[in-house]
Amino acid sequence: MPDPGSIAVACGPLGDARAAQSLAQQLDLPFLGKVEPRHVSSHALLLFFDDLGLGLQLTGKKAPGPVRAEFARGKAGYRREHGGGTGQLVARAVGLQKTRHSLHVLDATAGLGQDAFVLAGLGCEMTLFERSPIIHALLADGLQRGLLNEQAAPVLSRMTLQAGSSIDWLSQADAPVADVVYLDPMFPHRDKAAQVKKEMQLFRPVVGDDDDAPALLTAALAAARYRVVVKRPRKAPAIEGPEPVTRLEGKSSRYDIYPIKALPQ
Repeated sequence: MPDPGSIAVACGPLGDARAAQSLAQQLDLPFLGKVEPRHVSSHALLLFFDDLGLGLQLTGKKAPGPVRAEFARGKAGYRREHGGGTGQLVARAVGLQKTRHSLHVLDATAGLGQDAFVLAGLGCEMTLFERSPIIHALLADGLQRGLLNEQAAPVLSRMTLQAGSSIDWLSQADAPVADVVYLDPMFPHRDKAAQVKKEMQLFRPVVGDDDDAPALLTAALAAARYRVVVKRPRKAPAIEGPEPVTRLEGKSSRYDIYPIKALPQ
């Protein structure tokens, strides 16, 4: 987590001030009221309510627009309609081409829920965990807004968001907890010259690096019924622990697959 002084909650002229104040109290963060992010100098980041919902926003004069969980419009909407079905890498990694059964997938590091949304759109029942209270708030807001959209709502109805640490839950639950456990831990970023997505520029100071990824992999392998899937940057090493049996590589990322037993036909 960042220094508490680096993030606050605020809203724009058309934002929900009551919801913003309630979230500030819930997260024990300062509430700045109605402000313009470019005029804020006291905090580096804002959880910012505007007319489109909740976003995570850099402050300052040249700050880019907010990052938010979005399921009805933009990339998510396009991918829902034109995503490529079970031929998509994430779907192949989970095993959707190998079974006609509906799978229960536990996304243990949900982030903004985009991969979970793709899998839910292909019929999977999704359980999502996000341990960062700030990212969890963004995801919860996106799910709530998305359920108001006629096209997105049937997909989102297959996504259940849980609070807290997935590693704690996986370690304590009776196995198996899901058919597939899906992991996309934050990878330590060491190349200062590399261009990174706006989401990662905002998320890294909030979330930090997932240094407990090896423990999460161990817990996932003990809790999954059929397989564990780990999403990694294409050239990154595997998570410390057992070697994946199979890898699927894309242009910028890959999926390490740890099968436990064969999927049902």
